[in-house]
Amino acid sequence: MNSYIGIDLGTSGAKFLLVAADGTILAENTQSYPVYYPQAGWSEQRPEDWYAAALAGIAALLHGQDKAAVKGISFGGQMHGLVALDKDDNVIRPAILWNDGRTEAQTAYLNETVGKDKLAQWTGNIAFAGFTAPKILWMRDNEPENFAGIAKIMLPKDYLAYRLSGAFCTDFSDASGMLLLDVKNRRWSSEMCAVCGIREEQLPALHESYEVVGTLKGEIAETLGLGPGVQIVAGAGDNAAAAVGTGVVGEGGCNISLGTSGTLFVSAAQYKEDKVNALHSFCHADGGWHLMGCILSAASCNAWWSDKILNTTDYAAEQNGLEALLGKNDVFFLPYLMGERSPHNDVSARGAFIGMRPDTTRKELTLAVLEGVTFALRDCLEAAKKNGAAIPRTKLCGGGAKSPLWRQIVADVMDMPVDIPQTEQGPSFGGAMLAMVGCGEYESVQQAADAIVHVKETVLPNKEQAARYAQKYAHFAKLYPALKGLFIG
Repeated sequence: MNSYIGIDLGTSGAKFLLVAADGTILAENTQSYPVYYPQAGWSEQRPEDWYAAALAGIAALLHGQDKAAVKGISFGGQMHGLVALDKDDNVIRPAILWNDGRTEAQTAYLNETVGKDKLAQWTGNIAFAGFTAPKILWMRDNEPENFAGIAKIMLPKDYLAYRLSGAFCTDFSDASGMLLLDVKNRRWSSEMCAVCGIREEQLPALHESYEVVGTLKGEIAETLGLGPGVQIVAGAGDNAAAAVGTGVVGEGGCNISLGTSGTLFVSAAQYKEDKVNALHSFCHADGGWHLMGCILSAASCNAWWSDKILNTTDYAAEQNGLEALLGKNDVFFLPYLMGERSPHNDVSARGAFIGMRPDTTRKELTLAVLEGVTFALRDCLEAAKKNGAAIPRTKLCGGGAKSPLWRQIVADVMDMPVDIPQTEQGPSFGGAMLAMVGCGEYESVQQAADAIVHVKETVLPNKEQAARYAQKYAHFAKLYPALKGLFIG
């Protein structure tokens, strides 16, 4: 049976899956690499580290496997990062990542001087600090020599595709997050190129996520022991790839991801413009579109609380006994450790505990962190509803989804059934599925999802807890507006 490699190029590391055509996971591997924080609020990585991790990860993945069966490779990748190459294909500067907050001035310029109405007309979106276009403007304003040397602009996963195949390309889903794409018409926006002072030839060729863009270079295939003709398929932004991996394709599907960041992803067959300036209106990896809300800190909040503050990595032990407190906790947590994107679009927002008393316990603070992240995702759900989305249930994936307690909190706070996919690998599994479609294993993303994505468990909301959480959320929704003017950037 043919097999396919899916690569999830994440922020803390890259995850690699080898998946048979029937959806069976044959092998998996993870490679880590550092994040650099050269200044407060800045976040960077070295693209060369991603490539080194890719070679090591694929080699480890294939150990003991039938290498001749591998037919294609594709990706789910962290979005929005700015990768700039010079005319000799050298990386000009470290990649500026999705959660980097240095572009506050450029984001304000785009939204206030260029104007949100024009941005929405040209791209379907307004500017958020994490998007790529504000990063390009920052580079123009602050590193003019580097800016002048740019020959190629690409996104993180596209750097891997370029190194593996030589194809200078991207896909519509990932390109949607650059604020350079006319999302409705699936083409680069000439107006936004002019605003950013770049030429369209500096941007990669556009493809659907499931289209073949090239072939694995011969010398790389030989080093890895792969046969000739392994296809490189465009892939997708991590959230679109995760949606594919959880079967959220076509009209009206929903996926919530509890990864480093958190997302609420609503798939659509037709283009839908965000009318409330809170969500992203992007192309989907299945050839359609989606609305998405993104919070910058999700499972990373729990990791910060447990690792840095409580000095433990035993997350399960910290969550023992919290079930009895669901819906009854009087402590609130604002999860804005890296600023916030949806729906507040505020790089200066900060995390906070609110409501503590002398008898507040460690368990209540731990629960508040999980609840605060979920309330922030509820903000995104409410914005989606304001845009006319009907969402009766949701899939759930990401590292946080491994927690039975957090699954129940999501079901209760959202007050809807939560389906847990059989495979919780998210972007890497979705990347493998896109490779299958590109190589002709399935005729469409929908067909692949119908064939190999299955639900292993459904978590139903507890009605009493859901009613209590509805009251708690109403209180949570008042906290950010009340504190907005007090955050120190």
